[in-house]
Amino acid sequence: MSGKPELRGRAARLARLFPAKRAQAARTPFVLLVVLLLGGGLIGLLVLNSALSEGAFDLDDLQKDTKNLTDEEQALQRDIDSYSAPDALQRRARELGMVPGGDPAFLDPDGTVNGVPSPAQADPSSLPDPADVLPPEVLTTSPYPGQGAPPPGPLATPPAGPVDVQPAGPGATAAPTAPQPATTTTPGR
Repeated sequence: MSGKPELRGRAARLARLFPAKRAQAARTPFVLLVVLLLGGGLIGLLVLNSALSEGAFDLDDLQKDTKNLTDEEQALQRDIDSYSAPDALQRRARELGMVPGGDPAFLDPDGTVNGVPSPAQADPSSLPDPADVLPPEVLTTSPYPGQGAPPPGPLATPPAGPVDVQPAGPGATAAPTAPQPATTTTPGR
């Protein structure tokens, strides 16, 4: 005799609908599916976390580059402001031998002249020596160390040879003289 009582009637019909032994094989695919989903999710999170970390490093590098470029832009803007300041323009104009203009005259739309024009008068003693005229890069000091020195090249040296500078005035028609070719030696050659 088996240990189970035999069922009759309605209970027997219901017992036939449910299998007597649950199959272990029916549970295995479900467990494998859950394990695969969890493993895939963990691997996906790991890849996503790595991509976000790499993006954070790239963002940090770009922010440093932006800061450096902003600092450089501000330094260049300070240089432009110092070159375009009225006193710097006036000083540079005087160094180049320019003089303030005389009284202006104005033309009306009908062609009449208002005012009496006068030519610019230059004081010969105020004209600079052309050898003393320096480029703007030398005149200003840089806020960054190592950048205040004049750049190498033709702008860092005064013009070679004598140059005649004659005051501009009414009736002055002097032709400029050509600079004399300079003989320079290069060290080490």
